[in-house]
Amino acid sequence: MSEIQFPLKMDVIQSVLPHRFPFLLVDRVLDIQFPKKEPGKLSPQDMEGIRVKALKNVSINEPYLAGHFPNFPIVPGVLLLESMAQVGIFSIYPYVCHELDRFSKTVSVVLMGANEVKFRKPVVPGDRAEIETVVTRCRGKIWTFRGMVTVEGQKVMEAEILARMESGVDIF
Repeated sequence: MSEIQFPLKMDVIQSVLPHRFPFLLVDRVLDIQFPKKEPGKLSPQDMEGIRVKALKNVSINEPYLAGHFPNFPIVPGVLLLESMAQVGIFSIYPYVCHELDRFSKTVSVVLMGANEVKFRKPVVPGDRAEIETVVTRCRGKIWTFRGMVTVEGQKVMEAEILARMESGVDIF
């Protein structure tokens, strides 16, 4: 497997995620820490511990800020949760980057639930939200992630998210 060049920029992000403006909520993938194993030699348990760090720059031009809230624009918590889910999808990237075209046409990831969600501080225009996810459990198609969003080193949100991955690409 070739070395992955970081950060992953928008062209690669769009080849992995089906989302587009205004619901593409990842601007850069900064790093992915993963076991250096080849596809076909992985077990679902090998996915546990994969850590992804990404970035979302919040601009005053975000369309949802016009109404949330007009005199105090803050990023809706549900969109922070969605950005965390989008970042989590990149846990599988090191194992499918050699066949992104096939991956993007055959994989669908659906958010199934969120537990222990805590919002600690508002995220506002001008903030650089750093999003980190860690795979805590992988049982076939069901994945659990622990996620955290920070701004300037301060934790602003955390959650546990569950996702279901339907895949036509055999990584295990």
